[in-house]
Amino acid sequence: MRLYDLRTEYRINPIGLTAKAPRFSWKMESQEKDTLQTAYEINVTDEDGKIVWNSGKRASDQSVLIPYEGTTLADEKLYKVKVNAADNHGNISEITGSFETGVLDNTEFKAQMITSDFPEEETACPIFGKTFALDKKVKKARLYATAHGVYEATLNGQTVGDYRMAPGWTSYHNRLQYQIYDVTELLDTENKIEITVGNGWYKGILGFYCMPNQYGTQVGTFAELHVEYEDGSKDVIATDETWSVKTGEIRYSEIYMGETIDTDAPEITEGNVVVKEFDKAVLTAQENEPVRITEKIAGKELIVTPKGERLVDFGQIITGVVELHVKGEKGQKIVIRHAEVLDKDGNFYPETLRQAKSIDTFICNGEEQIFRPHFTFHGFRYICVEGLEEFTADQFVACVTHSDMEKTGDFTCSDQKVNQLQSNITWSQRDNFLDIPTDCPQRDERLGWTGDAQVFSWTAAFNRNTALFYTKWMRDVAAESSLEKGVPHVVPDILGQYSASAWSDVAVIVPWVVYQIYGDKGILEENWKCMHEWVDYIKNNCEESGLWQSGFQYGDWLALDKEESADRTGATDKYMIANAYYLYVTDLVKKTAEVLGKSEEAKEYADLYEKTLDAFQREYYTETGRIVSETQTGAILSLYFDLAREKDRKRILNTLLTNIANHKNHLATGFVGTPYICHTLSENGEHEMAATLFMKEDYPSWLYAVNMGATTIWERWNSIKPDGTFDESGMNSLNHYAYGSIGDWMYRKVAGLSQLEPGYKKFQVKPMFVKGIEEWGTEFESVYGKIVAKTSCKNGKIHVHVEVPANTTAVIVLPEKEEVQEVGSGIYDYEYETETCLAVERFNMDSTLGEIVAEPLAVELFNQMAPGMLEGPMIQFANGMTLAELLGAAPQAKPLYEAVVNALNQKEAEAGSLIESYAYNK
Repeated sequence: MRLYDLRTEYRINPIGLTAKAPRFSWKMESQEKDTLQTAYEINVTDEDGKIVWNSGKRASDQSVLIPYEGTTLADEKLYKVKVNAADNHGNISEITGSFETGVLDNTEFKAQMITSDFPEEETACPIFGKTFALDKKVKKARLYATAHGVYEATLNGQTVGDYRMAPGWTSYHNRLQYQIYDVTELLDTENKIEITVGNGWYKGILGFYCMPNQYGTQVGTFAELHVEYEDGSKDVIATDETWSVKTGEIRYSEIYMGETIDTDAPEITEGNVVVKEFDKAVLTAQENEPVRITEKIAGKELIVTPKGERLVDFGQIITGVVELHVKGEKGQKIVIRHAEVLDKDGNFYPETLRQAKSIDTFICNGEEQIFRPHFTFHGFRYICVEGLEEFTADQFVACVTHSDMEKTGDFTCSDQKVNQLQSNITWSQRDNFLDIPTDCPQRDERLGWTGDAQVFSWTAAFNRNTALFYTKWMRDVAAESSLEKGVPHVVPDILGQYSASAWSDVAVIVPWVVYQIYGDKGILEENWKCMHEWVDYIKNNCEESGLWQSGFQYGDWLALDKEESADRTGATDKYMIANAYYLYVTDLVKKTAEVLGKSEEAKEYADLYEKTLDAFQREYYTETGRIVSETQTGAILSLYFDLAREKDRKRILNTLLTNIANHKNHLATGFVGTPYICHTLSENGEHEMAATLFMKEDYPSWLYAVNMGATTIWERWNSIKPDGTFDESGMNSLNHYAYGSIGDWMYRKVAGLSQLEPGYKKFQVKPMFVKGIEEWGTEFESVYGKIVAKTSCKNGKIHVHVEVPANTTAVIVLPEKEEVQEVGSGIYDYEYETETCLAVERFNMDSTLGEIVAEPLAVELFNQMAPGMLEGPMIQFANGMTLAELLGAAPQAKPLYEAVVNALNQKEAEAGSLIESYAYNK
């Protein structure tokens, strides 16, 4: 047995930590089966080797987020951590690591927020600078830096760190992150520090109306360099009025509009530094993973369009910037425009960007150069290049940029289109998790829409470790929420709009997701006030009936069951959706109270839930179980959130199936119904229908976009129409992740992996079949170690492979087997015979009646089982309909159709076997 992956607050050997009681996690690895941790001991020592905390030997199987309980930690000190653990086989192992504290009290900072006296119309980015000398040997140096705007720092000409778009986007009036850099190796005797600041989210153009100055009219920077010498003395170099300021090569920079870099003797303006009023109380050390360039993709193809535009195709929609390697003429201007897609004729199509110009301009100095924008990002696959006569595709490199979250999960299968869908889901997550969870990365929006983030949160937390990312963002949600106003539609809030059903429920759902996936009770403790106040806000705004039936609601956003020109909210009653979510989050708040040991509050919210559920059932269902909105989403919420009366569930399930049949076995759901439609079917005995919806390839479906060449998830089911034209609503992003929420069903239901206890301390593996997929599986790096669940069903055999990490247990439910097995850690393989064939058959419920009756066997069977059926006057009309559509009108015919379809497919299989046998014998 060995211990590995020791972390402090999710990080490996972090610096600048300001948590007063940091939490430690580690993993166990063992070749022996059924391994559990039986005890641990944590020892923390300071730089002098003095013990500041010894946990003592604790009999416990806990190894995730164990809080420090020692003496008060000191500022800017290195602490060493040693963990010893024992297992149930008598083995003992240890692991060591470290963490370094930062400045634990913001009042200790000496720096001032400085700005310039440049006029507001000056578009060049200011560069704040300071020269200083060091005359002693440096032991260590740390730079603490932030900005009103986005910044990059250099020390003696070397870029400090590799962060992009720092300090990120927070609720600036309430919170401002600063970053901590180890700059020990960059210092010399004579030194110069420079900090360049772009407008970013603070001052830049932002929102639908492209308005500047959302938070202030002048950018500024706040920084301190802490130098510790070998002799124990210290120096602090801090921003103040003694710094200088000038403009430089970056002449213009806006997130939406792009950046202009002039390296050909740009006009440099010297200015005066002005100290800006600033409350240090808003400062907080970097909370989430920084934004970085995580991948570089060289241009794949040069394209000359019918219009004569010269393009580079990178083969993938990404978020980031393009790096250009070039030797131009002195003063030569090169312009790069960005777009997600080409139009149906193959021309450059930037219209999905709306008012975001996304144009980068580079002016050459005549030497070999590498240009890369600093303070902007674009969503694109194609660039249009102007100002270069000759170039090659690989001169241009797309720099993929996002919050550098660790990849934790993946799903693969034998169907390449489904694999492309998984790729599209993960790319849309990477492209939109840029410090905050944005709705889209390309147009004049890029906002932290709470509804999008909520529906995608389960999928997101599987694909990447989102614990720190969501922790940081939820602090902004809490900062901008209140019992009086509710929760904003977007966070950080630049719209000033609050509270709308599924959108604002993010305040409760995301902390619960983080707790379930990572076992992080801390996020529940931290967000308890915001969570219960959101439920209290709804309760305070309910009618006498006890239901929330007033105010603006987004409903089932972009659902297909209502004319969009109305209001894009879908056909499902908007207040039914609002109250369904009200019940859902009330139940989660009750569960949170139970986790936190708040028994009185747990009872309070349990009582509220029961009272509200009774009102809901009386308002939205008839006595016989008819729903006020007999839509797919109305039925889905009734079943998935367990809101329907038990006696009505069967009728409501039939309502859902009939609605699906009436849509030719297609979904018609929007942002609310889509995340749960396949879950609902699979959990209510209709997994085959869930699989049918999932594997559809025509509009509307997930694989329709794949067939249309999508490399990310679209905002709309028909963002690109079959003829290659585009939705022209003015709201058509090709990089939205909401419909990527199907990933959660792929991982939990198809691969079968779901947590039974927080952090996957105990988990279930229960794979389910999908026609057309013969091999499938997932890998997930849980907080306890890697879980593997892979299944195949082909050639008459089912094979299931499960890997259970040490210190966890698994419940394995094998396909077509009744017994449930609970196992400890280890590797498990099961193989057994089956008659199930997952290969796609020729005939199914999506076959038209005409295709079916073209087979003599089908006619014979229909005449036997339903005499006269094929002789009615409407038969010609029915011949053009699918069996699924016919079932919508006559669901009692299902056994008949299934019998005919099965008989036809069996005949096809027998004929295929005869042909194979004949070929073999030849």
